Amino acid sequence: MREYLVVFLVAVAVTYLLAVLAREGAMKVGAYAPVRDRDVHAVPIPYLGGLAMLFGLLAAYLVASQMPFLSRSEDAVLADAGAVMVGATVITLVGVIDDVYELDALTKFAGQVLAAVITVSMGVQLVYLPLPGSTWAIDPIQSILFSVLTIVICVNAVNFVDGLDGLAAGVVGIGAIAFFIYAFVLVAENRQTNAIASAMLCAALAGVCVGILPHNFNPARMFIGDAGAMLIGFVLACSAISLSGRFSAAEAIQGLGGAEASLFPALLPLLLPFAVLLVPFVDLLMAVVRRTRAGRSPFAPDKLHLHHRLLEIGHSHRRAVLAMYMIAGVVAFGAVALGLVGGWRAVAGVLVMVGVTAFVVFWLPRVGRASGANP
Repeated sequence: MREYLVVFLVAVAVTYLLAVLAREGAMKVGAYAPVRDRDVHAVPIPYLGGLAMLFGLLAAYLVASQMPFLSRSEDAVLADAGAVMVGATVITLVGVIDDVYELDALTKFAGQVLAAVITVSMGVQLVYLPLPGSTWAIDPIQSILFSVLTIVICVNAVNFVDGLDGLAAGVVGIGAIAFFIYAFVLVAENRQTNAIASAMLCAALAGVCVGILPHNFNPARMFIGDAGAMLIGFVLACSAISLSGRFSAAEAIQGLGGAEASLFPALLPLLLPFAVLLVPFVDLLMAVVRRTRAGRSPFAPDKLHLHHRLLEIGHSHRRAVLAMYMIAGVVAFGAVALGLVGGWRAVAGVLVMVGVTAFVVFWLPRVGRASGANP
């Protein structure tokens, strides 16, 4: 655990410090987020926070490579993590170009696929798909296709949710912490060593998200841009794929000592990133349907995302972001609790938290607004 803490702290420190340089560089090259009708910021904000996050990840990886616990592991920690770093570098560069020159949607999508294919071809692949009552072993071609698809969907979901200061970094950071807990416990219950690429990646990912937030939280001094949003979505998806590749479904189902035998633990490595991003995914789906029905491109921007609606019902900018954090936390840690503990107590606890969250997020602002309180 101490080694993972070091990886986390290195990612935090490097990201935080380099964000200052990235901000200055963005101002010099004119990489600003313009003020548009759908945006909530009132003045142009510099981009390139994603570059600081990338170097935070790379620094954490280099430090991990010098730790015997991680570098000498039999589970190929550095091999998987290294493959993710290569793909992460590619997708960040695509995002930086988009932040500076505004790439068209098709070109950006091609860059996402390229980064995913590179990492998948280096061995970070799904090896099975858990299905109700059984698991589906997939062949190499299917493994590549499903792995690339998973990564690209996750990348775009995070990119879509990046609409308020600190929103994407905070939501993914919460998900990374929850996923780290699940991966660490799963490995501890199954193997003699706790060194695994997924846990190391999640520790580093949580670190870069925490490191960028002082610069990115409202009022933001810089944005992570498409480079940062795509980067953290990419690493989160790859962490899940890497974990699923280290365990068979049977190991995941039987390996959790306190949990009741079910398929849910086997599903969780693949479901958790999507569970964390459940709200962004639903928002993404609704946006595609909404724009298609209106005869517009699914990629055409608008101001009807969930975070915009939270502002409309009475949340301030900061409270809207914190509300999204709360939703992400309940979903992520609730899923982990169900996977690790199981039983009716865990279900009841999760339901209570869902009810409290719904009350705080959706009902209290309306009451305050109706009573004339300042949101």
